[in-house]
Amino acid sequence: MIRPVQSDEQLLADIRSVPADSPHLHYWWLGQSGFLIKWKGRCLLLDPYLSDSLTLKYASTDKPHVRMTERVIAPERLTFVHWVTSSHNHTDHLDRETLLGIRSASPDVRLVLPEANRAFATERLGTPTDWPVGLTAGASFTADDFTFHGIPSAHNTLETDELGRHRFMGFVIEAGPWRLYHSGDTLRYPGMEDWLIPWKVDLAFLPINGDRPERKVAGNLDGREAAELARDIGARCVVPCHYELFEFNTASPDLFVATCQSIRQPYEILRAGEQGRLEAKAK
Repeated sequence: MIRPVQSDEQLLADIRSVPADSPHLHYWWLGQSGFLIKWKGRCLLLDPYLSDSLTLKYASTDKPHVRMTERVIAPERLTFVHWVTSSHNHTDHLDRETLLGIRSASPDVRLVLPEANRAFATERLGTPTDWPVGLTAGASFTADDFTFHGIPSAHNTLETDELGRHRFMGFVIEAGPWRLYHSGDTLRYPGMEDWLIPWKVDLAFLPINGDRPERKVAGNLDGREAAELARDIGARCVVPCHYELFEFNTASPDLFVATCQSIRQPYEILRAGEQGRLEAKAK
């Protein structure tokens, strides 16, 4: 079992040590596709999965979700979260145990998700239908010091509901002078870069576990594809995710690193619980 570089009290202390007036943007990898962003004292969670619900659900099936990395933190300990995203309805991105734990600890937290998923999500969570903020592709929402912009994702296709609203979406997030892109689960699709190039992304969080049908789950970018997408959208830095959580659905970051180096794409590798930061931009 992989031990996080920081967890529990140590992780909480690290998050809390960042002052509200820090000129930098700080982020932590929570495992799988989960990240915590801190800017101006406000905390945003991106697609957190902080339970063992999938391990228990699939324990006696042909798709066991055997955990590789210890959990970094119980969701009930996150008492300072203001916003949380869910890119789509798969449990490692919309986990009832995780989200209700966060909601109990941070009663004012709001959920941002694709509008097409509102009914499913609120039924799963047992929350009022007006609790989430729903976005469609190209739509935006501003709250506190964050602005969210909906970007379509393909997992494995650009699936839409009967009204043409995308069920799988990433988000470009404006935080002060920075532009973050969290794709959620996705493959590359024609025109994807056209959605993203105009944003001049500073930091992209992209999956690297690949698309292998024998796993019997929808696929994602692999390491080479993630590195090349980051380059093609002009990302200043890219951080890989969606690996080292479940034994059956993971990948080594080696291909990602080798590709980034060969195409001169700046990147950062985080370990679970580790902090990264974007330095204040020069004026």
